[in-house]
Amino acid sequence: MNTTSRRRPRAILRIRFHPAERTEELYGQLLTVVDGISSRVEPQPDDWSAYADLTGALAYWGRDTEGLVAVLRLRLLALHGVRCSAGAGPTRSIAAMAADITPPGAATVVGDTLYEIAAFLRTKPASALPGIGPQTAKALARYGITTIGDIADTPLATLQRILGTTAARQAYERVHGIDERPVVPGAVPRSMSAGHRYGRDELDPDLHHATLLGLVQELGARLRTGGEIAQALTLTLTYADRTQTTRTRTLTEPTAHTPALAAVARKLLTGLGLQRARVRTIALRAERLRPAEDTVRQLTLDGHDDKLHRLETALDKAAARYGPGITGAAAAFPRAG
Repeated sequence: MNTTSRRRPRAILRIRFHPAERTEELYGQLLTVVDGISSRVEPQPDDWSAYADLTGALAYWGRDTEGLVAVLRLRLLALHGVRCSAGAGPTRSIAAMAADITPPGAATVVGDTLYEIAAFLRTKPASALPGIGPQTAKALARYGITTIGDIADTPLATLQRILGTTAARQAYERVHGIDERPVVPGAVPRSMSAGHRYGRDELDPDLHHATLLGLVQELGARLRTGGEIAQALTLTLTYADRTQTTRTRTLTEPTAHTPALAAVARKLLTGLGLQRARVRTIALRAERLRPAEDTVRQLTLDGHDDKLHRLETALDKAAARYGPGITGAAAAFPRAG
């Protein structure tokens, strides 16, 4: 197999952001800085990172990959005080691997020659290659294939007998520096927020919980009306001295179902361990919104969850017809879990 003729010189960057505090707004601002260097930016919000295709930007900026990455890191630090770790190389998989081994405040750049690619890849364990999970690595190890160099030295036909045709070809190409997956530009994931400001500093924890459940109900109704589901919730409390506490939790399954959102929101608030805290405002944000048709619901052995969904649909229809106050507080829903 000729692995050199299919290679096209590219410069792909995987950059991870390491802020002191994570907010959706800040993530969007950091992506804007990256977009100022290259217009081909693919957000990866789950781990606060992004891919960027620097291939065309190199000529525009008149710099090599290492120099352009240094400019980007400096801009992120100067504009937002955020350190990052960056990995760059001729393919997505190499860029991802380079980023994985790079500590915050540093960068690893792999050149695009066959020698530089081999020097970077060969000594690493097979499990370090994107697409090689723990079970696949174990299957390879049974045949004495434990490093990426071992995969590169194994005939494709042998790999196909071990891994199957598709997985073997993918691994074989990536260990030889071939990965044609493009960087797909995308918008910053949307978010939706609701908040309440008390007329005075509020110390009552029961009122804190009641307020939070009201915000959950508002967000849930807005999500369902807009045909969207949330992948995470962020709770922000502002205190009498204007300091803030922010906590984020990813949902087990993306949803707009009020009881599921309420269960996560309660855990966020309870996890703060507030003791007579003087709270001024409570804000709740649904993050990383997706179309509702992407919802995946687990099958259950009873109809309780289905009844809650039907009740929720009925309350939404009543609110749309008579106004939001008709449905009462979110506390009326049975406590999830």
